[in-house]
Amino acid sequence: METNLVMEALKFMVLGMGIVFSFLIIMVLALKAQAGLIKKYFPEKENIKTAKKVQPSVATSDITAKKIAAITAVIQHHNNQKG
Repeated sequence: METNLVMEALKFMVLGMGIVFSFLIIMVLALKAQAGLIKKYFPEKENIKTAKKVQPSVATSDITAKKIAAITAVIQHHNNQKG
């Protein structure tokens, strides 16, 4: 009884890859279904702080202006060093 080992190996390879591929497809579908259920029964609540527009204070705008000035100075210094 002579068996072709290459054909047996190919059969096992196709069978194994098919099982793995099927498992991955089932897992993706299960995760999508789970995400849909979570969205349906546990919707995200809107955060009260983000709903209100807060006016920036003077200190915050001052810090922002200082950061912008520092970044501009660093870029200008880098460009001057290049050539």
